[in-house]
Amino acid sequence: MKKDLSLKKTALRRELWTGMLLLVVAALTLEATSLIQYYFAQKSITEIASKRAEDNLENAKVDILNILNQVETAINNDIWMVRACIPIRDTIWKVAEHIVKENPAIVGSTVAFVPGYYKDRPLFSPYSFKNTETGEITHKSLAYEEYDYPTKQWFTEGLTHEDGFWSEPYLDVGGGDIMMTTFSMPVRDYEGTIAAVVTADISLGWLKSIFDDVIIYPESFSMLFSREGKIMISPVETLVMHNTIQEVSKQFKDTAAMKDFTEAVLSGKSGNLKVHGGKSFSNVYFAPIERTGWSMSIVIPNDQIMGDIRKHNRMVWLFQFVGLLMLLLILLAAHRNQKKYKKLSENEERMEQDLVIAREIQMSMIPKTFPPFPERKDIDLAAKIVPAKEVGGDLYDYFIKDEHLYFCIGDVSGKGVPASLVMAMTRSLFRAVSVHEKSPRHIVNAMNESLTDMNEQNFFVTFFCGVLDLSNGHLRYCNAGHNTPIILTDTVKKLPIVSNLPLGIIPDFDYQEQDTNIIYDDAMFLYTDGVTEAENVDHRLYGEKRMEDILHIRRSPQDHLKAVYDSVDVFVGEAPQSDDLTMLFIHFTNEALKNPSQWRLTLRNDIGQIDRLTEFIEMIAQKINLDPELAMSINLALEEAVTNVISYAYPEGTEGEIKVDAIVRKDSLRFTISDFGQEFDPTATPEVDTSLALEDRPIGGLGIHLVRKIMDRVSYKRQDDMNILTLTKTIREDNGSNN
Repeated sequence: MKKDLSLKKTALRRELWTGMLLLVVAALTLEATSLIQYYFAQKSITEIASKRAEDNLENAKVDILNILNQVETAINNDIWMVRACIPIRDTIWKVAEHIVKENPAIVGSTVAFVPGYYKDRPLFSPYSFKNTETGEITHKSLAYEEYDYPTKQWFTEGLTHEDGFWSEPYLDVGGGDIMMTTFSMPVRDYEGTIAAVVTADISLGWLKSIFDDVIIYPESFSMLFSREGKIMISPVETLVMHNTIQEVSKQFKDTAAMKDFTEAVLSGKSGNLKVHGGKSFSNVYFAPIERTGWSMSIVIPNDQIMGDIRKHNRMVWLFQFVGLLMLLLILLAAHRNQKKYKKLSENEERMEQDLVIAREIQMSMIPKTFPPFPERKDIDLAAKIVPAKEVGGDLYDYFIKDEHLYFCIGDVSGKGVPASLVMAMTRSLFRAVSVHEKSPRHIVNAMNESLTDMNEQNFFVTFFCGVLDLSNGHLRYCNAGHNTPIILTDTVKKLPIVSNLPLGIIPDFDYQEQDTNIIYDDAMFLYTDGVTEAENVDHRLYGEKRMEDILHIRRSPQDHLKAVYDSVDVFVGEAPQSDDLTMLFIHFTNEALKNPSQWRLTLRNDIGQIDRLTEFIEMIAQKINLDPELAMSINLALEEAVTNVISYAYPEGTEGEIKVDAIVRKDSLRFTISDFGQEFDPTATPEVDTSLALEDRPIGGLGIHLVRKIMDRVSYKRQDDMNILTLTKTIREDNGSNN
C-alpha cells in the first residue's frame, strides 16, 4: 500500500515537472517566434523607409534639375543674340536685361568680356539683376577694381567649359548681393574668338522649400553639400555656407563611417550607411545631383523608423506573459483534475485544443462582419472562407482608406498549420505594405520580396490585389497567379488579367498592374480554386460554368455567396472537402454614377492605355445602339486626340492622368478630354490643304484634320490649369442610334 502511494506521488511529481517543462518550452517558443517576427518586420519596415528616402531624394533631384535645365536652355537659346550684339557694344545691356526679364528662374545676368577685347574699354561687364520681392530690374557694371570679375570662378571656369559651368554657391557681394550659384558659358564672335562669358544667376532660396518636402519622419533632416563639401542646406543654420562636411565630420565619434560618408559625397556617389552615435544609430541616405557636383542626403534616426514596431513588440511580450500565466493556470488546473480526464489521450487532447485555438486565432485575423460598412451607400460586400481542415491557407482582406477600397484574396500552397502560418504572414504583409502604398503593383512587389526572403519551405501564394476608387469606379489591380475574377455587369464575364507569377517564387519579379472602370451596380466575384475544383464522389470537378450560371441571377452579396456555396455543397455531396474554399463578393453602388447617359474613363499617359479607350467607346456604342461604322469613326477620332495628349501633354518621365467624359444627349454624343499637362490648343493648327502634293504640305496637322472631318464640332479651352478639348458628334436616326 505504501509502495503504491509512493508510486502515485512520484507520478504526480513527474507530471508536475513535465508541466513546468512544457511551460518553459512554450515561453522559449513564443519568444523565438516573437524575435523572428520582429526581425522580418524590422527588415520590411527598414526596406520601406529606404525606398521612401531614395524616392524623396530622386524627386528632389528632379525638381532641382528642372530649374537648372530651364536656366541652361535659356542661356543656350540666347547665345546667338549675344554674338550678334558684340559689334554694337551699347546693345549688350539689353541682352542681359532680356535674359533676366524673360526667365522667371534667373535673378541676374551679365555678359563679361575678356579683358582687352574692346581696346578702349579694358574691362566691360554690364549686369542686370532682379529684386526678388518687387520684380524690379536694376542695371550696374561689374567692371570695377573692387569686384575684379576676371578672377571670379564663374568667369575663369566659364571661359574653359564650352557646355557651360555651374559655379560653387556664394554670397555675391557687389553683384546681386544674395546667396546664388551662376551658370556661365563662353561666347565666340563671328571670327571664332572667345569674346566674353554670358551668365545666369539663380537664387538658392528655393532650395530650402524643396528639401523641406524630403523629410520623412519628425526627427529626420536633410542636408545639401556643394562640390567642394560646403554645407548649403542644414537644420543648423549657423553651419550653412560657413562650414564644410570635412569640418563637421571631425565632430562625430564614429569617424570611420563619417569618413566613408565624406568620401562618397565628395566623389559624387549614391548609397546609404549607418552612423553610430552611442546608444543608437542613424541611417544616412545620399545621392549626387548631376552637372552641379552637389550632393544631397537624408538622415533618419533608427529610433524613428523602429519606434512603432518596438511599441508593438512590447505589447506582444506583455500578451505573451499573460498567455504564459494563463497557460500555467491551465496546467495546474489540468494537474488537479487529471483523474477526471485520465481516459483521454493527453497528446490528442492537446493537439485538438491547439487546433481549435489556432482556428479561432486565424478566423479572428480576417474581417467577418457583414455588411462591413453599413454607413456607406457606395459599396457593399461579403466574404466567406471554409478551411478544408481545422486551419487553412486561404485568405481575404479589405479596408477603406482615403475613399479607396483596398482588397485582396489569396491561396497558399499546401494545407493545415504550415499553410495557415504563411496565410497569417501574407495577410499581415498586405496590411503593413498597403498602409504606405496606393499602387497594387507596388504592394504586390513589396510582399513578394518579403515572402521570397523568408520562404525556406518553398511555399508560394496565388494572390489578387485591387484598389477601387469609390468616387469614380476606377479599379487598379495586380494579379499574382490567382484565379481570374468575375465581373457582373449586364452579363457575366471575366476580368482581363496578366497572370504574373505567384508570390514567394522569384525575388525582384516585376509584377504588372492593370486598370479598368466599373459603373454603378457592377459587381466583382473573387474566389479560390476550392470553388471550381471541388470534387464529388466520382472525382468530377464543379467547374467554372456551374459557378457562372449561379452568378447570372442578381442577388445581394451575402445571398450570392450562399447560393454558390450551396451549389458546391450539393454537387460535392458525401465527398470530403478537398481544398480550402474562399469567396469575396464586391458590389459597387455609388448612385452618383447611376446615370447611364454619362460615363467617365481615367487613363494614364501611357500609350498602352489606348486599348482601354477602344473598350470604352465600344461599351458606349453598345449601350446607345450606335451604328458600328459610326462607332469606328468616332473611336478613330478619339484615339487620335488622346494619343496626342499621351505623347505631348506631360514632360517625358512624368506620370499624369487623362480623363475622357462621354455625355449622350437626345441628338448628340459629346466627348470631353481633359488633362493637367502643358498648355496646347490643337484647334489653332491651320487647316491642311489636301490639294497639295504630299511633299509640298507642311509637317503636322493631319491628326486634328482627321478629328475635324469625323466630328461635327471641335473646341478647346484652357481653364483652371487644365487643357479641355471637346468633340461633339450629331446623332440622328440615319446614324444608326435609337437613343
